[in-house]
Amino acid sequence: MSTTTPIRIRVWNEFVHESRGDAVVLGHYPDGIHAVIAAGLEESLGDAVSVSTATLQDPEHGLTEEVLANTDVLFWWGHIAHDQVSDEVVERVVRHVHAGMGIVVLHSGHYSRVFQRLMGTSCALKWRNDGERELVWTVLPDHPIAQGVPHPIVIDRQEMYGEQFDIPRPDEEVFLSTFAGGEVFRSGVAYHRGRGRVFYFSPGDQEYPVYHHPDIRRVLANAAEWARPTIERTPPTADQHPRDWFLNAQG
Repeated sequence: MSTTTPIRIRVWNEFVHESRGDAVVLGHYPDGIHAVIAAGLEESLGDAVSVSTATLQDPEHGLTEEVLANTDVLFWWGHIAHDQVSDEVVERVVRHVHAGMGIVVLHSGHYSRVFQRLMGTSCALKWRNDGERELVWTVLPDHPIAQGVPHPIVIDRQEMYGEQFDIPRPDEEVFLSTFAGGEVFRSGVAYHRGRGRVFYFSPGDQEYPVYHHPDIRRVLANAAEWARPTIERTPPTADQHPRDWFLNAQG
C-alpha cells in the first residue's frame, strides 16, 4: 500500500455528553469531541489525510462494513455508553483491525468492548477527577508517535488515571504520565494485533479542553501516521494448504 495517498481516518465519538446538553462539555466541544479531534488532524496533516466522523447515534454507529473497509485508521472515544455499542459492530471493528486497519483508542475508550477484545483483559484502572496537572513524559523518544513532542507535555487540568492498568505488556510503551497527587500511569502504549496496529492514549477527558492542546494534537497526528496500514489488508486465516504449495506459488 502506498504511503503517499491520504490516510483515510474515521473519528468515532459516542456523542452522549454533548447530546445531553452538558454545559461544561459543550463549552469545550460545542460540535462534539469528534469535531475537535478531526479538526486537529486536518490542521496537523493537511492534504495527507481525509477525515470523516461518526457517532453512536448513526445507523450501525456509522461503522458499516463499507465504511470500515475504506478506513485506514479509526479513532475511538467512548465513556458512558460502551454497552450501547452493538455486538455486531464490536466484532466488525475487531475483525478489521486484525486484517490491518489501525485504531487509536482514546481516554475512557480503555473500557470499550472493542479495546477489551483487542487486549483480552479487563482494562481496569484507578481514577480520580480533581482537575489536577498531568505531565506526559516520553519514555521512547525514537518512536514515530513521539516525534516533535515536548518532554514532558504539560496539561494544566485533567482527570487522573493511575496504575494498576490491567492491560497486557505493551509492545511499545511510548508515554508515561505523572499527576499532582503522585500517581503514575502508562498513558501511551502501542500494540500489534493481527496485521493491525493499536495505540492507546489516555489524555482527553470530556470536562477539559485537552483536544485543543497543540501537543496533544501532535501526538494524535503522529499516531494516525504510525497506525496506517503499510501493506494490503487481508484477514489472517488458517486455511489448509497442499504439500509444497509455496513451490507452486499457491497462496
